[in-house]
Amino acid sequence: MKNHTTAPRSLLLAGALFGAFTFTAAAQQPAAPPAAGAAPAAQPLPPGSPLIGRPDNEAAAKIAPVAGPPIAASPDKLPLAKLKVPAGFNIEVYAAGMANARSMALSDKGTVFVGSRLVDKVYAITNKDGKRSVKVLASGLYRPNGVAFKNGTLYIAELSQISKIEGIEDKLDNPPKPTVIYNDLPKDEAHGWKYLAIGPDNKLHFEVGQPCNNCVPSDKHGQMRRINLDGSGMEVIARGIRNTVGFDWHPGSKEMYFTDNSRDWMSEDLPNDELNRMTKVGQHFGSPYCYQGNIPDQEFGWGRKCEEFTPPIQLMGPHSASLGMKFYTGNSFPGAYRNQIIVARHGSWNKSNKVGGDVVVVRLKRDGNPVSTQLEPFVTGFLDGNNYVGRPVDVMVMKDGSLLISDDWNGAVWRVSYGNSARTAAAR
Repeated sequence: MKNHTTAPRSLLLAGALFGAFTFTAAAQQPAAPPAAGAAPAAQPLPPGSPLIGRPDNEAAAKIAPVAGPPIAASPDKLPLAKLKVPAGFNIEVYAAGMANARSMALSDKGTVFVGSRLVDKVYAITNKDGKRSVKVLASGLYRPNGVAFKNGTLYIAELSQISKIEGIEDKLDNPPKPTVIYNDLPKDEAHGWKYLAIGPDNKLHFEVGQPCNNCVPSDKHGQMRRINLDGSGMEVIARGIRNTVGFDWHPGSKEMYFTDNSRDWMSEDLPNDELNRMTKVGQHFGSPYCYQGNIPDQEFGWGRKCEEFTPPIQLMGPHSASLGMKFYTGNSFPGAYRNQIIVARHGSWNKSNKVGGDVVVVRLKRDGNPVSTQLEPFVTGFLDGNNYVGRPVDVMVMKDGSLLISDDWNGAVWRVSYGNSARTAAAR
């Protein structure tokens, strides 16, 4: 498979528009025309641009967000041969043809729902008579990244609203338009997409990210919220969250664990992304005052101490874009994986030498804290040299114990299983 070249999105590095003002008589004269060959003044960056705060030096000028392919890869172009899993495991293509495939949810009957962020669609992967197929379930939505399922109802989180489709599995061939249940949300583009999940409390949980790379957010941003399944009873349950795109609950303690993407442009190697553990309602996890539990922010950390905030339980790598995470609750993997955390790292853009682009395991002790500061590789090969051939987003445990991994670069979902399989990737 050819490696796609990486390029920034349609944002250009802009200089400031400037003018000269003096109190001399010369100031009354017409302005001199620009020098021949001078570059025209560029427009300021839009609010929330990821390039805001980029240092003014040659090395930083080469770094920008990595734009993925605009369409899904055809099945014969998927990089299966490049992916590596531990000995005894297998990886195969579960489904393809879903542009920008992101978050996933599983129905009672085995339908896999897949959201997107850069397109307007929610997909359904169905299994009927032994045949797997993909269909567009809903379109015309705005950043429908988050999906969740409960008791026959599909919930969809867009940028600024949450909606539902009841009885969805009886309507897959002719689904109705989603019904909005909650819309008291900001409309900021930066970190505005939502991850959505239903917790042990039978409530919908979702984040409202910081609308910036690094700023003091309003009282409506940088937080985790939950609502009842009908959209009522909103509560803010945590703050100091910059941008989480994945969370799950410990099978035993029922405590929420979540990933969080730390700020950009501090340096190439700091700060680390985080894995956090919420032990009670009302905790503050540091952003934008403190990152990775021990680095006061150079702009907003003045007068604050990292000890004021709840530190992460695990550092996930600098700018690694740690996104979807799940506790492995299946029975088909070896017992050592039971109740351990599996995390999809989308991969960095804010580094010259990229990191992430993999799926890792965080092993826990009985008390729910990590065994080690080291991450255990599980699926690698999405990052080939310094170029992406895939970018994992979310993970989900299936009823048969296999693990699905969504990949928004290829518009595909991968399946990892243990034991005999006809289609295997190279084992490490």
